[in-house]
Amino acid sequence: MKSDIEIARSIKLKPIQQIAKKLKVKESDLELYGKYKAKLPLSLINKNKVKKSKLILVTAISPTPAGEGKTTMSIGLTQGMNQIGKKTTVVLREPSLGPVFGIKGGATGGGWSQVLPMEDINLHFTGDFSAIEKAHNLLAALIDNNIQSKTKSINIDPRTVLWKRVMDMNDRALRDVVIGLGGTGSGIPRETGFDITAASEIMAILCLSNDLMDLKTRLGNIFVGFTFDKKPIYARDLKAHGAMTALLKDAIKPNLVQTIEGNPAIIHGGPFANIAQGTNSVIATRMGMSLSDYVVTEAGFGCDLGAEKFLDIKCVSAGLSPKAIVLVATIRALKYHGGADLKSLNRSNQKAVKGGLENLEKHIENVLQFGIQPVVAINRFTTDTDAEIQIVIDKCEALGVKAITCNVWGKGGKGAVELAKAVVDVVDNTTKKFKPLYDWNWSVEKKIETVATKIYGAEAVDYTAKAKADLRKIKRLGLEHLPVCIAKTQKSLSDNPKLLGRPKDFLVTVRTIEIAVGANFLVPITGNIMRMPGLPATPSAEFIDIDKNGNISGLF
Repeated sequence: MKSDIEIARSIKLKPIQQIAKKLKVKESDLELYGKYKAKLPLSLINKNKVKKSKLILVTAISPTPAGEGKTTMSIGLTQGMNQIGKKTTVVLREPSLGPVFGIKGGATGGGWSQVLPMEDINLHFTGDFSAIEKAHNLLAALIDNNIQSKTKSINIDPRTVLWKRVMDMNDRALRDVVIGLGGTGSGIPRETGFDITAASEIMAILCLSNDLMDLKTRLGNIFVGFTFDKKPIYARDLKAHGAMTALLKDAIKPNLVQTIEGNPAIIHGGPFANIAQGTNSVIATRMGMSLSDYVVTEAGFGCDLGAEKFLDIKCVSAGLSPKAIVLVATIRALKYHGGADLKSLNRSNQKAVKGGLENLEKHIENVLQFGIQPVVAINRFTTDTDAEIQIVIDKCEALGVKAITCNVWGKGGKGAVELAKAVVDVVDNTTKKFKPLYDWNWSVEKKIETVATKIYGAEAVDYTAKAKADLRKIKRLGLEHLPVCIAKTQKSLSDNPKLLGRPKDFLVTVRTIEIAVGANFLVPITGNIMRMPGLPATPSAEFIDIDKNGNISGLF
């Protein structure tokens, strides 16, 4: 059986101009990055076409540590829809080097449902992450420079500065550091740290901005801290936002590549879903909708994280209205949530599958709360039995939801034709209308409680003393109208990663609430959320190599 990278290398890539032609994009509009990648100018976005195009979201049940194949399913579904004559573009996030070198080894789909060139996309791509990293760290440098300055100081209280530095790598040793050591010429010593680039507020800002000037305004709105006399300080007070925007002038443009079957794919941005909104940029989504009749996009982790944030934050902010949601389920994930040990997921276990159906049922309920019809895509693995799959199909039928078995890894678009037909049927014939879960103008506590009780299934929400102080600060700053982007573990519907299946009678504890004025949301932190992950005992980086001819191996 060929590996993902071997399959990718077996494909003769089409020049990116040919892919653009399918979207009726002129060659003169492309900003080429080699033969197979290009950036698309924002002038191609057409509001009238966006209104007519149909948006489909791919999400999943609560995943196993390995994930359930949302990206692969998104690409496979796009290929399947094109095979049945529907002009469809897939719009995805860019991979972060942290997971690529950590546990994933790659994040461009798999098998015969990949986006290409996979080596480029998985590594530096077109430099967007690097630009975001530099813009973020420029602000960090300007903050410390102002604290040090004797002539241009704006009186920043270093104890209130929460803006860290970022790096696109998993490096636990950088989570908490002390800077400014080495004497008076090296700055003012203070505690700080590093987050991974995907967790940067600038990543979230880029992915929610409408255009370059909106990006500049949002960057200026970044909350930095307070002065010694308790006045709030924003990035614009440091005159940082102009230079930061200049660094992002190319990064704001979405990237055009192709799927294995030569379908257009737009890839842009990469915020994590357990920390930020977990979906590609508004600009990329609108670009896809301007250029094609259907757009398939993905939200990170389970429906309780990426999908909820996609719907309550991105869709409300950008005025988008998805027509269908594909809920990816795997037999192995259902076994996992049904009590089976991780090491035994490849063995037949109908009892565990039945036990895990509660998790699937809850996610179906969650999708329906938004007024959108779900279609369950069973991402089939070679170890799945027909009897196990039938259990899932029967359960979904009892719930009034179609469940389609797919093999997009092994068959590409052909493995998703049945799913494509079911999705198009829902999209073209649905009478349901998308409705967000909450009103942004509700109190912060009501918004958090609504998500926690209705989406997670919590009994109630508890707040630490620090979180209560944060609520008072948010009210004092007049930011109660912002939506909530709750940071929570992806491993459970609850805030406790050990509670699998469908937990009940649990409390969600909000430890602190971060202010992301530039991104235009608040971040209630629950559980133990790592914004700078560490590498596993055997990181994927150990298997990645390159030969004398420049051929990369180990990406999968």
